[in-house]
Amino acid sequence: MATNSRLEGETVVVKIGGARAVDPAGALADVADLVVDGTDVVVVHGGSTAVDETLEELGEEPTYVETPGGVVGRFTDERTMDVFKMVMPGKLNTDLVEALQNEGVDAVGLSGVDGQLLAGKRKSAVRIKEDGKKKIKRGDHSGTIETVNSDLLETLFSGGYTPVVGGPVLGGEKDGGFTAVNADADRTAAAVAGALGADLVLLTDVSGIYADPDDESTKIDEATTETALEAVEDAAEGFMTKKVMAAKEALETGATSVVVADANADGPVTSALAGDGTTITPEALGLEGGSVAEDAVAPTGGDST
Repeated sequence: MATNSRLEGETVVVKIGGARAVDPAGALADVADLVVDGTDVVVVHGGSTAVDETLEELGEEPTYVETPGGVVGRFTDERTMDVFKMVMPGKLNTDLVEALQNEGVDAVGLSGVDGQLLAGKRKSAVRIKEDGKKKIKRGDHSGTIETVNSDLLETLFSGGYTPVVGGPVLGGEKDGGFTAVNADADRTAAAVAGALGADLVLLTDVSGIYADPDDESTKIDEATTETALEAVEDAAEGFMTKKVMAAKEALETGATSVVVADANADGPVTSALAGDGTTITPEALGLEGGSVAEDAVAPTGGDST
């Protein structure tokens, strides 16, 4: 177990994964306890599994592509984006807000589109690798977050509200307009944590990052040096690769720590902040605690760029 722990009263961003094996109930009860203790919490949620299930119910197949670098991700065409807008802010976000209200938390559901909370540029074409060849696939509705309206989140905190945030986000077009686009939920949580200078807890269906991905006993407790971070990066594979990428982005943009931990553990958020899971600190990137890289995701007021 890692030795660091977090003090009550700080800001925490909790990302709850959308995998079938993740039960959010324990995490939401834990969030309620943190809020009662005076901690400002933002809940960020994914939902790719629910989007895929809805597409399949509609008789359609989700499309995944592999980048030239070997990372597999969703290709979000216009039809998939329509389903995404129905499922993410419509059902999943509402379900989480409902559950938090039942825990006594005055939660407010937001998509990245609301109040220009999360914005960047739309990426309409992506480079992919198909049959061993590099290609350009057009018609994508995806983006990377460049700005976070932290003023909106701080305003909610000051009113005693707990934000629940998910996609879609605002993608800027070349003509100056906006299109709702998909953004990776781990990286979304990273952008929010960086903008707020928060601790980030990435909850998933395993207890951390394993040196041997098939052996839970090889869990890496913490990475507080650059050498230790290299070991974490070497160990990460599959979906965990994006979580490590998100962890680095969060720390580079101002987050105070990142923990990858088990959503189904007892008290999953508080136990993660107490050292369970795999904890990564700014020092692992050669940063002093609280240092922010020059290319950090910019917090904003009402402006998106």
